[in-house]
Amino acid sequence: MLFLASQSPRRRALLAQIGLDPSPLDVDVPEQRQTGEPALDYVSRVAREKAGAGLLQVAAVPGALVLGADTEVILGDEVFGKPADAADAGRMLRRLSGRSHRVATVVWLLSAGGEHSACCVSEVRFSQIGEAELAAYLESGEWQGKAGAYAIQGRAATFIEYLSGSYSGVMGLPLHETARLLRQAGLLP
Repeated sequence: MLFLASQSPRRRALLAQIGLDPSPLDVDVPEQRQTGEPALDYVSRVAREKAGAGLLQVAAVPGALVLGADTEVILGDEVFGKPADAADAGRMLRRLSGRSHRVATVVWLLSAGGEHSACCVSEVRFSQIGEAELAAYLESGEWQGKAGAYAIQGRAATFIEYLSGSYSGVMGLPLHETARLLRQAGLLP
């Protein structure tokens, strides 16, 4: 049985897109980067900790598989997680305006019998975001709970002038890499 160590409606919708309906788990993992921790190592560690916390919740379920993922926006070596408030979201989006950044998603699949992971890094370039456009976006509230203060599948799509990589990875779950893990586990043909 597949479990998703997340309450994210986006991740659930992406898994539904490939024919899966995992049981969601509510996990509470601190998302704090350690001093000197490389950005990709941080993303991988948090994703694995989410999957591990989920596996502990369902350890008694025979054949349980737990999928955990983390997505972060990375500008240089700076990691942009979820903004604390609208001012923080505005700060992030002003920094990303007119620049390229990376969006990294790492997926871990854990079971009592082993663990496997996959990483997807995409490049996203924003156009210049005008102050009126930014104010309207912040007013929409779409930035809440989103790494880097934006959702590629929402209004922020108008900021994106270039994408190289995985659209679903930027959304929060790279379907190509995730499907490969799930095929190896026998959950997909």
